[in-house]
Amino acid sequence: MLHSELHRLYHLPFFDLLKQARAVHEKNWPEREVQLCTLLSIKTGGCSEDCGYCAQSSRYSTGIQREDLMEKADVMEKARAAKENGSTRFCMGAAWKGVRQGTPKFDQVLDIVRDVSTLGMEVCVTLGELGGEEARALKEAGVTAYNHNIDTSREHYANIVSTHTFDDRLRTIRHAQEAGMSVCCGGILGLGENKDDRLKMLETLSGFNPQPESVPVNLLMPIKGTPMENNDGVDVFDLVRVIAVARIAMPKTKVRLSAGRYSLSKEAQALCYFAGANSIFYGEKLLTTKNPGANEDMRLLKELGLVAQAPNPAMDAPEADEARPLMPCII
Repeated sequence: MLHSELHRLYHLPFFDLLKQARAVHEKNWPEREVQLCTLLSIKTGGCSEDCGYCAQSSRYSTGIQREDLMEKADVMEKARAAKENGSTRFCMGAAWKGVRQGTPKFDQVLDIVRDVSTLGMEVCVTLGELGGEEARALKEAGVTAYNHNIDTSREHYANIVSTHTFDDRLRTIRHAQEAGMSVCCGGILGLGENKDDRLKMLETLSGFNPQPESVPVNLLMPIKGTPMENNDGVDVFDLVRVIAVARIAMPKTKVRLSAGRYSLSKEAQALCYFAGANSIFYGEKLLTTKNPGANEDMRLLKELGLVAQAPNPAMDAPEADEARPLMPCII
């Protein structure tokens, strides 16, 4: 969707925007379902990147202890517990710049994925940059979706990180799509961006062909020791507007309430669901930050008349529109 139309939508009177977003949501997601996802850090800390928001960067003193790649048995224990608690997607994150085919760590990840994929949940991984060969190997091992956020607008990106570029992110997303994986790709609000940066981020996301299968909307959790530890918070109504515009621009995409949900009241979360959010990270921890407890989430869903979505580990990735370019331009 063009920036001009996104700008028009975002600046509608609040209830007019919600009304339009709700109509799009009910047309495309009539079952009142919410996808429950569990996120596990399978390798924590020691990352060589300098993302200004991240507690896991080795460049900042944040108190996060570096941990090596988890053993498969330990990951499987967490994955089985996630399934028993109702999660239908199991997401595994590793604090790396990227992975390369033929390396011991990548072979270990592939082995873990193969076993997790037998549990009947959707399998998502986020491992940093991917080449085409690595993407195909992950798909073959059983990965349902690859997470790689663009974080913010192209224009603001260099203010966030210097160790890779916005186009590096786009290349990884393209490789994941070309390998046949669904793409989970969103951003973070509160990185010092302005409202126009948020709309440009949504313009990029909605311009993907195919559009992302899921779009995580994260709120910055300022981490002491990072360059963004003193960043201002995000107004709840601004968050809801972003979710509503995302829903209109990407009708068939799951919009996921992700990091920062811990800071939202149940009333604020209800507004987000009404505006079009239909996926959450579920459980008490997101990589290194807090998240509402599972029982608390289930109580709220019940209060709102929402139900957990069934898993679909064999789901096909969204299909590209042959009449449109595959990706936004990579410079």
